Amino acid sequence: MVTSVAAVKRVADLNEQDITLGQGLVRAGPREHTVLGEITADAFRDDPFNRWLFGNYSGIRQLFHLQARRIYSRRGYCYTHGDEGACMWMLPGGDSSLSRSDYWSFALRTLIASGPAAIRRGVRTGEAMAQHHLNFPHAYLFSIGVRPSARGTGLGRKLIQPVLEACDRENTRAYLENSNPENSGFYSNCGFVNFGEAIHPEPESPPLQPMVREPRRRT
Repeated sequence: MVTSVAAVKRVADLNEQDITLGQGLVRAGPREHTVLGEITADAFRDDPFNRWLFGNYSGIRQLFHLQARRIYSRRGYCYTHGDEGACMWMLPGGDSSLSRSDYWSFALRTLIASGPAAIRRGVRTGEAMAQHHLNFPHAYLFSIGVRPSARGTGLGRKLIQPVLEACDRENTRAYLENSNPENSGFYSNCGFVNFGEAIHPEPESPPLQPMVREPRRRT
């Protein structure tokens, strides 16, 4: 199923007070940016889109550490499950943009870790994602990460559920960009559907598939 922008109507917002974390999940703030970055980078080390983007794990790792440190631990809604899993969300109305200094820090570290071609791919990816990002209120799932050693335990569902349940209560949509087709079934089971065509910043890039989830009616 593919949802068009024209078919989507404006819905209500939610905020962090509306979210109840389940057992074993702990809110993560700026002091926990390192563990957020480490868990997520480990989870995405073999992700096909990020492998294409950076070409190596070093580039992937520095991206997730930068996002955790500069954006999501400070302005987003983040939480962890021990050292096994982590989520980084941006709630409606939040700001996920990089400052100029953040951008140049990212560019320099990417140049060192992955070379100039990764800079070009990163710029084109950012432009393509900006063109597809939603213009109505939504909870944005930047990353959900489960370390390889903890996969198959149901932890992914436990991680994603608290914000989705809050979205249902507050009648708010959720949005993500799926960078790994192997995760499509998981997201579909959580209520996400494809939102338009897959993003290809360059012709040879793996797909980056936008997905949206409508809030479910409470019975």
